Amino acid sequence: MTPPTAPASAALRHLRDASVRVLLTNWTGGSTVPSGNLYPHQWSWDSAFIAIGLRHLSPRRAQRELETLFGAQWDDGRVPHIVFNPAIPLDAYFPSPDFWRSGTAGREAGAPRGIETSGLVQPPVHALAAWLVHEYDPQTSSRRGFLRRLYPRLTAWHDYLAVHRDLAGHGLAAVVHPWEPGMDNSPCWDTPLSRIVPAPASSFRRADLAHGAAADRPTDLDYGRYVRLAAGYRDRRYRDGGAPHPFAVEDPGFNALYIVSEHALASIAEALGEDPRPHRARARALTTALVERLWDPQAGMFLCHDIGTGTLIPERSVTGLLPLLVPGLPTGIAEALLRTVTGDHFGLGSTTALVPSYDLRGPAYDSARYWRGPAWFNVNWAIERGLRQYGAVPEADALKRAVLVSAGASGFAEYVDPRTGRARGTTDFSWTAAAVLDLLATTPEGTA
Repeated sequence: MTPPTAPASAALRHLRDASVRVLLTNWTGGSTVPSGNLYPHQWSWDSAFIAIGLRHLSPRRAQRELETLFGAQWDDGRVPHIVFNPAIPLDAYFPSPDFWRSGTAGREAGAPRGIETSGLVQPPVHALAAWLVHEYDPQTSSRRGFLRRLYPRLTAWHDYLAVHRDLAGHGLAAVVHPWEPGMDNSPCWDTPLSRIVPAPASSFRRADLAHGAAADRPTDLDYGRYVRLAAGYRDRRYRDGGAPHPFAVEDPGFNALYIVSEHALASIAEALGEDPRPHRARARALTTALVERLWDPQAGMFLCHDIGTGTLIPERSVTGLLPLLVPGLPTGIAEALLRTVTGDHFGLGSTTALVPSYDLRGPAYDSARYWRGPAWFNVNWAIERGLRQYGAVPEADALKRAVLVSAGASGFAEYVDPRTGRARGTTDFSWTAAAVLDLLATTPEGTA
């Protein structure tokens, strides 16, 4: 693999202009869609990553992104993974609002009135995003009361995870559907999903295949299982505690982002004159649980835990590298993660310029198919940040260059082949553009 060459100053200015164009095009007036065709609504963790990039374009718009999302928060504290735009036809995306039925099935859990949402959640990146948005322009943030209004909502969101999603009783948040950790089609879910009887193909219509190649997307079999799980959760009225969960997994990436956002909540609390100690205590407890339950020294990384069987899932996914974001990991664990990300299984700096979403040597590796091998820009943004935190500065610098080069060359692709950089999925993808804007802000030539 030939390392990517850092773009020249003029190229970086062009890259910034192009990323701004993507975000302006995908802005709907209150939030940003991930993509104009494939994902025409607001997605939860997308909006968090988008806000992090948007702050360099418009701090107020970045604040609005998060405010719009939290305007759809449920009374139990959950932040739904999709907030639907009522102007979009039902057949433009599946599952659509008439599948989720949040206004009726979600009534007991406090789904908002007058706003249609899903009932699932996504990784809690939001407090981190809110803090970064505030830090970029604290004057505008304070004048608008941004943190003061969002803080209780963010706290309620984290309380929901602590109270309702600690399904194993050991402190970590569990996901109840492959869509919740965001890495929908990861091979980590193959074994838990194998226990799920798929919904009949005649019971749903895949709108995603109208905008993406079938080879890039989940199979019909997997999609049928996704539908069955989502319908079952809906029919149980989105109850968590005391309800049967045929799919329940503790995911290291989800919990790493939870920990990082809990640290961010501590910073937000301090800025508001509130007590940061409960947030720091929860972050410490979560970190301890993450290490005790999900660290596998033989794999040299964190693994997912299948609550149904009480066992670690042996698949190596990039989700197990995301704890590099967590401050204060034991030294031996941080060093092992750095070896793993640059080793044979992920190949960063040797066989790949970007971190793949799945083990290069794994039996299910597929460089094209959704979360089964391709590199994603939001994840590589997070890995770059984690590498830098643990002193791997040359590796972080090289990864930053690779993200910038690959994002521009691929037309801001949703994801790319980690070896060749070939675009996969859709293009003009919002969090790809947002990652570029954020990385450019710490690239001297990018500010020219």
